Amino acid sequence: MAITELKTWVNQSPKGKELAHRALFPKDDYRPRWWVRNLLNRFAHTVAGTVRDTVRMDTVPFNAFVLAPKAIVEDNCLINNAMGDVFIGRASLIGLGSVIIGPVRIEDDVLLAQNVIISALNHNYEDITRPIKDQGVKVAPIVVGAGSWIAAGAVILSGVKIGRNVVVAAGAVVTKDVPDFCVVVGNPARVVRRYDAESNAYVRWPADGASGGA
Repeated sequence: MAITELKTWVNQSPKGKELAHRALFPKDDYRPRWWVRNLLNRFAHTVAGTVRDTVRMDTVPFNAFVLAPKAIVEDNCLINNAMGDVFIGRASLIGLGSVIIGPVRIEDDVLLAQNVIISALNHNYEDITRPIKDQGVKVAPIVVGAGSWIAAGAVILSGVKIGRNVVVAAGAVVTKDVPDFCVVVGNPARVVRRYDAESNAYVRWPADGASGGA
């Protein structure tokens, strides 16, 4: 069965999901089996960039992992595509100790500093009769626009779309979409500077009467 056909079957069939999980993951473990990580994924994924030796690749063959040319994933990072595709664009850098949990699209020339977390996954919690870990998850894709810089320790939450050439300050927690050419800080992140075409410079934000929410 071709990879695309397998992916369709797994996604559409409860039995398929159960069988796939049993085949790909050890019992009560979240990391794919050795043969999946080191053999099967080599034929399923496109890795044209550099993945350092100590990166933890929790990737499965029925979702995509694409690392474009000149992109680098630095040491001690975690890449997980079990819940959705992960795409890392050309010449992007994933800094030391960062975590990416798909579905995530990082476009070209993006710079992630150290210990950045980009997670498109949230745990369900509404059923008080069961532990949260047993209630399943929901996902919403994340996009990081080309040319952006995500500084150390920042967190980008599920469903967020970050525009082009955005600066996310160190330690910021981004909960809402961010327009192109902005600087955001804080928890929750808010816009503090935006590019002004008239002056050809970044200016303080909000201007009089404008909202600074990210």
